[in-house]
Amino acid sequence: MFIFPCHHHMVVVHPLVVNISVMLILKTTVGFRLCIILLWKQAQSYPLFPSLGEMEGHMFECVNQAAVHEELEDETRRLCDVRPFWPMLKLVTRNCGRAERLLDSKIGVLIGKGLHELDALQDQEVKDFRSKMFRISEEKMQRVQLMTWSEWLQACFSPQLEPGGGATPVTDGVNDKQAEASLKVTMHFDQSQYIKACLQAKECPHLTLVQVSTVQAMFEKEISAIGAVVNRKSSNPPLPLPPKRRGPSVSQTVCVVGVRAGLFHGTELLCKPAVSSESSGRSEHVWNRTLEFDITVSDLPRMARLCFAVYAVMDKVKKQKSTKNSGKVHYPVAWVNTMVFDYKGQLKTGDIILHSWSSFPDELEEMLNPIGTIQTNPYTENTTALHIHLPDYNPHTILFPPFDKKGQNLGRNLERNRAMRGGGKKFHIELKEIMERDPLSQLCENEKDLIWTLRYDCMENFPQSLPKLLLSVKWSKHEDMAQLQALLQIWPKLSPRDALELLDFNYPDQYVREYAVGCLRDMSDEELSQYLLQLVQVLRYEPYYDCALTRFLLNRAQCNRNIGHFLFWHLRSEMHMPAVAVQFSLILEAYCRGSIPHIEVLKKQVEALSKLKSVNELIKLGTIKNARSKTKEAMLTKEAMMTCLRQSGYTETLSDLHSPLNPSVLLSGINVEKCRYMDSKMKPLWIVYNNKLLGGDTLGIIFKNGDDLRQDMLTLQILRLMDLLWKEANLDLRIVPYGCLATGDRSGLIEVVSSADTIANIQLTSSNVAAAAAFNKDALLNWLKEKNSGDALEKAIEEFTLSCAGYCVATYVLGIGDRHSDNIMVRSTGQLFHIDFGHILGNFKSKFGIKRERVPFILTHDFIHVIQQGKTGNTEKFGSFRNYCEQAYLILRRNGNLFITLFALMLTAGLPELTSVKDIQYLKDSLALGKTDDEALKQFRQKFDEALRESWTTKVNWMAHNVVKDNRS
Repeated sequence: MFIFPCHHHMVVVHPLVVNISVMLILKTTVGFRLCIILLWKQAQSYPLFPSLGEMEGHMFECVNQAAVHEELEDETRRLCDVRPFWPMLKLVTRNCGRAERLLDSKIGVLIGKGLHELDALQDQEVKDFRSKMFRISEEKMQRVQLMTWSEWLQACFSPQLEPGGGATPVTDGVNDKQAEASLKVTMHFDQSQYIKACLQAKECPHLTLVQVSTVQAMFEKEISAIGAVVNRKSSNPPLPLPPKRRGPSVSQTVCVVGVRAGLFHGTELLCKPAVSSESSGRSEHVWNRTLEFDITVSDLPRMARLCFAVYAVMDKVKKQKSTKNSGKVHYPVAWVNTMVFDYKGQLKTGDIILHSWSSFPDELEEMLNPIGTIQTNPYTENTTALHIHLPDYNPHTILFPPFDKKGQNLGRNLERNRAMRGGGKKFHIELKEIMERDPLSQLCENEKDLIWTLRYDCMENFPQSLPKLLLSVKWSKHEDMAQLQALLQIWPKLSPRDALELLDFNYPDQYVREYAVGCLRDMSDEELSQYLLQLVQVLRYEPYYDCALTRFLLNRAQCNRNIGHFLFWHLRSEMHMPAVAVQFSLILEAYCRGSIPHIEVLKKQVEALSKLKSVNELIKLGTIKNARSKTKEAMLTKEAMMTCLRQSGYTETLSDLHSPLNPSVLLSGINVEKCRYMDSKMKPLWIVYNNKLLGGDTLGIIFKNGDDLRQDMLTLQILRLMDLLWKEANLDLRIVPYGCLATGDRSGLIEVVSSADTIANIQLTSSNVAAAAAFNKDALLNWLKEKNSGDALEKAIEEFTLSCAGYCVATYVLGIGDRHSDNIMVRSTGQLFHIDFGHILGNFKSKFGIKRERVPFILTHDFIHVIQQGKTGNTEKFGSFRNYCEQAYLILRRNGNLFITLFALMLTAGLPELTSVKDIQYLKDSLALGKTDDEALKQFRQKFDEALRESWTTKVNWMAHNVVKDNRS
C-alpha cells in the first residue's frame, strides 16, 4: 500500500486492489500513528481489507532526504520531521517484534545510516564485528538491569571528583538555631572539581537540588526502555534500494597509464616499489603482468599494507623560450590501499577489485599514499577500478602466527641475557641526546642501529623513548619483530600522555597499539574527555573494525554518559565522509545498543539541529531573493525566522533538550524575541534559550551551517589543555575556552560567552569617527570602569592582565592569525579572550603578497594602558604581566612533545591548515624545541619586544577593519 502526499492530501493505494484510492486530509505535523489509524478506518470499506491483517503488524517506509531507504518504525515522528525525498510512503508488514524493530529504526535515524545498509554489506568482517558488539552490548544492558538506582547514578553520571581528599562541611552564615529549622547542606568542595574551580575563580557554583524520587523515576524509565529490547529476536532486514546504474563513460582520448605498488608498514617502505609496464588505451587498461617484491612472505609484518597508485604518462609542459626537450612526466590519477592480511590474520589470496580514490594529500612517497584509508571507495560508478590477483602459496590457509608462549619464553631468555648488551659511556651520552629530541626529529640509520642495540638501556633509563625504538625496528625481519613483541611484555607502563604518540600512524603494529591502549586505561574520565577528539581521529588508522582502541572507547563511553555524548558527536559529525562511514556507523551502532536509554536524549538533539538547519536554509533563501534591498531583506527574513521558530513543530523539538555543547546544561525553551541571525555569509543563527535551572538566566548558542568548525574545535581544545597545564603549575591565566562542537558536514554549534563584547564594538561606541576609534587608548579602560567600580575594578584589571598574558602566549605558540578587533572580546568581569580560529600554525592572511599581520601576537598600547591601570609609569604592573607571559611560555615548552603529538594525530582529519608534518613544524619553532630554556626565553623576549614595538601596525589594521565595518552597517 502506498501513500502519496499532495499538498495537504494523502493518496493511498493498496497493491491488492485495482484502480481504488483513498483520500486522507492530513497536515504535515501529524504523527505516523494517526496516519495508520485514519488509513485503517478508510480501508475498512474495501473488499480486500481483511487481507491487510492487524494494524499493529504494519509500518511505513520512505526514501529520505539523503536518498536512503528509511523505516518509519517510530510512530511518534511526524511527516515534517522525516521530510521524505519523494512524496510517497509505503505501508509494509513488520517481520519481527515491534520493540526490536523500533530500536533498529531509532538507531538508524540517530546515526544517519539505516541499519539495513549494514545488513546488506557482503563483508564478513562487518558481520562478525556487529555480532560481537551485539553480544557485549546485551550483556552490558543486562548488568545495568541488576543495578540499584544509586549504582546506576554513579555508573552513568560519575561525579568529577579530585583523587583523595576528605569532606569539608560548609555552614557559613548559619547559626545553631537556624540550623535546627533550616536545610543543612554538606558540600565536599575539596573533592568536587567543578565546585573547587568555581571557588578558586571566586564564582558562585550553580547547583540544583533534585529529589530522590525524581532520580528513581529516571532510573525506572531507563530500565524499562532496556527491558523492552534486551531479548530481541533475529530480524529480516528490508531489501536495500537498487544501486543507480549509469552508462559506461567512454573516453575519446588515448592515454598511457601505469601502476606503481609498494609494501608499507606505517610510513616505512618495506622493500623497493614495483612498477608495471605502460598501457595505452581509452578506458580499459590490461597489463597481465606479475609485480614482485623483494621480501619473503615469512618476513611480512602483521600490519603490512599494499599500496597502489595509478598514473598517467604525459608530455611535460615546455617552458616558454626553452629549447630543451620537454620529456615525459607521471601524473597521479588514483590511489588505493589494501591490507596484506585480513582481520583474522589470514594472508589474502585470489581476485580482488579495488575501487580507488582520486584526491591526493600534499606529501606522497613515490605517488603512493600509505597513510590513506584501506577502505575502497564506496562510490563505484565514477571511480578507477583496479583488478588484482593475489597468488595462492599453499592449498592451506596461511595465517600470521600469534604471539604465544614461545614469544613469552623468548622474552624471559632475552631478559636473562641483558648482561650481554653493549655500549659504553660515549654511546650512552649519544643515546641520551637522541632520546631528548622532539617527535618531529628524523633518525638516521646509524642512530636507529644504536637505539636497537641499546634497547634494554632505553627500557631502563628512557622508557618514554619507546616511539623512537619502534622507528628503529627493521619491520622487514621477523626476528626483530619477535624480539620487539617480547620486549613489550616487560616494558614499563607509560603515562597516558606519553602513550598517545603510540597511536600515530607511524606505529601500526597490533601489539604496540594494544600496549598503548593499556596505558590509556589509567586515564581519568576528565583526562579522557580532554583527548577524545584525537582518539576518535586515530580510529582512521585502525585497519580492522575490532581493535583495542575501539573496544576501549566503547567501554568508557558506555560507563560515563558525558564521554558517550561527545564520542557520539565526534563520530556522527563525520558520517558524511565515505572513507569512515562504515567504520564509524558500526561504532555508533554498538554504542547505542550498549546505551539504550541515551538514544532518546541524543535523538532529541539530532532533531533539534535538523530544525535549525531548516531555519538557516530559509534565511539564506530569503536573503538571496531580497538581495537588492538590504533593509527589506533584514525585515522580511527576521520576521520569517521568528514565525518559523514559533510554529509548534519547531518549539516542541527545540525545547527541553540537553545541549550538545554541554550535556549537563538543559535548554528549556527558546526566547524567540531575542533570537536573530548574524550578517556573515553563511547567516549563522543566534539562538537564545531560557534556562530554568540557572535562576532565569538566558543561554546563547550559535548554529553554523556552511562553515567547518573542526579547526576551531581543535584550537579551543588545545587552549583548554594549555589552561590545564598552567593550572597544574599553579598559574591560572583565566582562559575562556568556550564550547564549540562540529555536528555534521560543515555545521555545528558555538557557545555564546555571556556579558562580553568585541574590542571593535567597545572602540566604536567610544568614538563618533570609525577611523579614530582604533587609536583611542582610553576606550577599553573606560568600558571596564563603566562595568566595575571600587574593588571590582581592581579585580577586573587583574583578570584582564592574566587573561591577556595567557592569550598572548597561546596565540604566539599556535600561530593564530586574522586577529582583528572583532575576533578579540572582553567580558565585563575583565577576562579577555579570542574567537574565530580560521587561521592557525602561522597561516597569516596576506594581501597583494604582503602579510597583513606583522606581529608575533597582539599586544597593543590600549591593552598596556589597562594593565598599568591607566598610569603610564606603572612599571610594576607591566613587569608582573611580562613575568606571567614568560612563566606561561616555559610551562608550554616543557609539554612541547604533547602538543606536537596532538596535532600529528589530527593529520588525516582533513583540516585546511593541518595537512602535513610541515604544518606542525611551526609549533616546534615557536616553542624553540631543541634549545635550552635560556635560549628559548631569549627568543620569546625578542618576540615580546617586537609585538610591543610593532603594535602600531595592528592599530592600522584595526582602523581599516573599523572603517569597513562602519560602512557596512
